[in-house]
Amino acid sequence: MNQRPQVIFLDGVGTLFGVRGSVGMIYAQIARRFDLDADAEALNQAFFQSFREAPPMAFPAVEVTLVPQREFEWWRAIAHQTFQRAGYGVAFSRFGEFFDALYEHFATAEPWFLYDDTLIALKYWQSQGVPLGLISNFDSRIHRVLPALGLDRFFTSVTISTEVGAAKPDYKVFETALKKHGCEPTAAWHIGDSFREDYKGAKAAGMRAIWLKRREG
Repeated sequence: MNQRPQVIFLDGVGTLFGVRGSVGMIYAQIARRFDLDADAEALNQAFFQSFREAPPMAFPAVEVTLVPQREFEWWRAIAHQTFQRAGYGVAFSRFGEFFDALYEHFATAEPWFLYDDTLIALKYWQSQGVPLGLISNFDSRIHRVLPALGLDRFFTSVTISTEVGAAKPDYKVFETALKKHGCEPTAAWHIGDSFREDYKGAKAAGMRAIWLKRREG
């Protein structure tokens, strides 16, 4: 890594910031506000099963103004499947109200935490004059989450799957991000926690790929 990169791209969730506690815990906490007492661990397991089975969050044929609604519907389907799998589907009569609150909750700073090395690394690269970009399969709420976490000041570009119409590891996502910086793939680094989406995707795009293997828990 002796050659100075023209730009460093980073992933978001799992790389810069993570979920406080667990997704299932947050689901259970908010569900209690809508009269459902659900098991957090059962919800967590059901969520990740539903998330893994979901199609990529990218809508290539959808007009850009309609993308936020499609994002909402994509996450709503996963949440609905989560409660069905955990055995609470029929019992949860206030699911619609719950999901509205849940979706808004994840657009704030409250459910997220910064990894200990995040600010150290971002401040260092910024002090060195290296432009930083975010490449994420997150939805458009990222534009609210970044400032809520105090991260927006570090990034000169943000590229997300739903705005591109393709999700990592698709080459199009990396290509779109590179064009924003007028940068050739070989002059860019990409750092992320997913071996498939971040490391293999960036490497296939011709970038210097760095796999950041976070420890869970």
